[in-house]
Amino acid sequence: MNPQLYPLEINSTTGEPFLRLRNHKNIVITPPRPDDAPAIVSILNDFSVSDCLSGPPFPYTFDDAKSFLDKILEASTGVLKELEYAKDEQELITVGRCPVQSLRELKEDGSDAFIGDISLVRCMHGELMGPAGPDGVDWDKKMSREESNNQMSNGDPQIIWSIGDYLAPSHHRQGIMSDAVDTVLHEWAIPRMKVRHMWVSAFTGNEGSVKVFLKNGFKLIKTHEDFFEVKGKRRGLHVMEWRYNAQ
Repeated sequence: MNPQLYPLEINSTTGEPFLRLRNHKNIVITPPRPDDAPAIVSILNDFSVSDCLSGPPFPYTFDDAKSFLDKILEASTGVLKELEYAKDEQELITVGRCPVQSLRELKEDGSDAFIGDISLVRCMHGELMGPAGPDGVDWDKKMSREESNNQMSNGDPQIIWSIGDYLAPSHHRQGIMSDAVDTVLHEWAIPRMKVRHMWVSAFTGNEGSVKVFLKNGFKLIKTHEDFFEVKGKRRGLHVMEWRYNAQ
């Protein structure tokens, strides 16, 4: 196996790379697949999931899923190619993305089922990146500050990263997402992307997501009770921060 894929494992039957959760050994994270579309549509059309997410439209269509998959498949394939090109290098290279993000539950018959998604992305809250940090909100400079964050070279400790995630309602309250965040953060983000600073956010009222991140060492640093309008509804926002500690 290409040593640059570490710590990913390889499915001996399909050749697909995967990352196994630290505690839920029956859950793996793999690259996205084109045939994930129906499962994604089903999950994102569940109001209990959609109501916690700012990005995906509601209702969520098959075309929405196909467009999303085309984008993330290209990104995942790009990272895997980068790792393949570097296979003869002595040291593990630093990359700008995790090539696996699709959560799947392994079945006893050897099959698996798509149950959610977890992605490492550069922070998209440029409105909070001013001198005052999350205490200040500057919508006018949102795009320029996000662009500055996006232009930093992979591995730059000044990059502010974030995590986007969702999980099928059938798998809520089992500790799966807490385990997924822990696994992705410590197995890939820190060693392979040199992630050192993260902000994540959750709508006020979404205490489940807040607990997931607090369990993983994030600290609640700001709550904006009336932050923005999402899908026709005014929403508040919790902002949580994580910083790398080498100790």
